[in-house]
Amino acid sequence: MINVLLSGCNGKMGKVITSVLEKDGTATIVCGYDINTQSCAYPVYDDLSAVTEKADVVIDFSNPAAADKVMDFCSERRIPLVEATTGLDEVQRTKLETISKKMPVFYSANMSVGVNLLISLVKKAAAILEGNFDIEIIEKHHNQKIDAPSGTALMIADEIASALKGGCQYVYDRHNDRKKRESTEIGIHSVRGGTIVGEHSVIFAGNDEVIEINHSAAGKEVFAVGAIKAARFLVGKQPGLYNMEDLVNS
Repeated sequence: MINVLLSGCNGKMGKVITSVLEKDGTATIVCGYDINTQSCAYPVYDDLSAVTEKADVVIDFSNPAAADKVMDFCSERRIPLVEATTGLDEVQRTKLETISKKMPVFYSANMSVGVNLLISLVKKAAAILEGNFDIEIIEKHHNQKIDAPSGTALMIADEIASALKGGCQYVYDRHNDRKKRESTEIGIHSVRGGTIVGEHSVIFAGNDEVIEINHSAAGKEVFAVGAIKAARFLVGKQPGLYNMEDLVNS
């Protein structure tokens, strides 16, 4: 049994993780961190310095504004961190690398095992199809999502780019540029509407044929399950920056 400090515990994903762990039985939430301190089945703090409970791992599913405080807390106390917050900027991602020298850190822009399988497939496809197929990424999310494109879409694009030998450029909006598409472009498009949990599609468009690889999340529980698996994986690991590929291959 591992003890979890859940950051963002009263947010949408925090509540889903709490519910999943109530049924899981392999981990327990000893306390939570949130600006909203409404009561849960465990103590909730709005100040991490006030935490007295001993946690084996922190799962952070909050927002970028709170992420630095969580990173500092984990770094000071040498507590393993599963960073599941989306929309982190480059400075924050660099900070994760820095603190991972002190303790194990798990970071993924998407905690779904299925999404990470999609990434593995499109990376392989990109290497095989390079030069003959145009690549476009479409991501769809609910109308409350703030960041666009999604962190997952950018993660997909980055992994595709790493597989291409000829280089590439990301194009987010075409309406201002009246010109033909360059062969080195990766188009990234965002849709926001309704209660869409998360959909990602990668299109490889060639001459007279199209290959499309999709992932659709029907509920938030898939992300909660992935974060919990990451937490169990991280406990006992050596300092370092881990990701979903490390988990899948463990």
